Amino acid sequence: MNETVEEQPAQEKPAQEQPTKEQSTQEQSPPSKGGMKKRKIIILGAIAIVVVAGALFFYFFAGQPLKYLLYPSQQVLARVNDEKITVEQFNKELAKVEPPLIREMLREEPNNLLERIVVRTILLQEAKKQGISTPAKTYKDAEKNPLPPEESIIVEFIGKKFSSPPEVKSEEVEAFYKVYKDRMGGKPLKEVAPAIEQYIREAKQQEALGQFLEELRKNAKVEVNQERLQKISANPPEMNTEEELKQALASGKPVLVDFGANSCLPCRQMRPVLKEIGTEYSEKTKVLTIDVYKNQNLAREYKILMLPTLVFFDPKGKEVFRNVGIMEKEKIVGKLKEIGMST
Repeated sequence: MNETVEEQPAQEKPAQEQPTKEQSTQEQSPPSKGGMKKRKIIILGAIAIVVVAGALFFYFFAGQPLKYLLYPSQQVLARVNDEKITVEQFNKELAKVEPPLIREMLREEPNNLLERIVVRTILLQEAKKQGISTPAKTYKDAEKNPLPPEESIIVEFIGKKFSSPPEVKSEEVEAFYKVYKDRMGGKPLKEVAPAIEQYIREAKQQEALGQFLEELRKNAKVEVNQERLQKISANPPEMNTEEELKQALASGKPVLVDFGANSCLPCRQMRPVLKEIGTEYSEKTKVLTIDVYKNQNLAREYKILMLPTLVFFDPKGKEVFRNVGIMEKEKIVGKLKEIGMST
């Protein structure tokens, strides 16, 4: 007898509770127009507060108006009696400097150029106080006086300030002649007196002008942003250390040392030549550059009086020759070979 087993229905899992149609409609229905408007107002108000707060922070706490942050060239580098000198003005003046090597040196020490701009600004301010201004010019006037307008104002101001040439006494001429008689080529005092008098007069004018500019600069209210000045400065070329000099002198190779400074124009003019020699003969000689201002003990030890001074050492580290001033590449190489550099 076959048993029939009734199939039991599988036990069903409890179904998740579905939201009623009324509940679904309530949850998905969009907010009313009034609610949306209120929300927009709140959001826009919050954005406005953030923007205003940010602007106020930059203005009062960062110390710079927002436009200076957006346009760095308009940042104030210095103030001269409350007149601004901007980074843009500095860069324009720097671009005028020739040759490029001097421009590069001024970029490394921007305070030198900034000081010139400051003094010029003071002179222009003083000239304007005296009522000196640039007259309207025709093309014919431009041919006679090619100076820029501001330079013309300064020249006129200085000319009026020192319109009377300084007096030169005969005793001064005679004293000068006695000191430098050996340089007069055997000429008598009567013959060279006019030239000596003119030389002394020009020297007195330069001294008086220097004192006048120093007094103006002293009395002016000048504020320089040193942090910003540092930011626009370039790094100077690296030079060798005292320790590297000791190692070179003990290397058993001929050594050439350029005692100079990054602020010395002839020294900088020599650098490419020395670099070429150092590269071409790197296995046969040592070429170093020493900054005498950072290594004053070495300057005293080797009795460096003028820059640049090239000092040649033989393979034993003994000084055998020195040259003051610029020296041609061929002569340098020839001297190195002469003191022991292998060919």
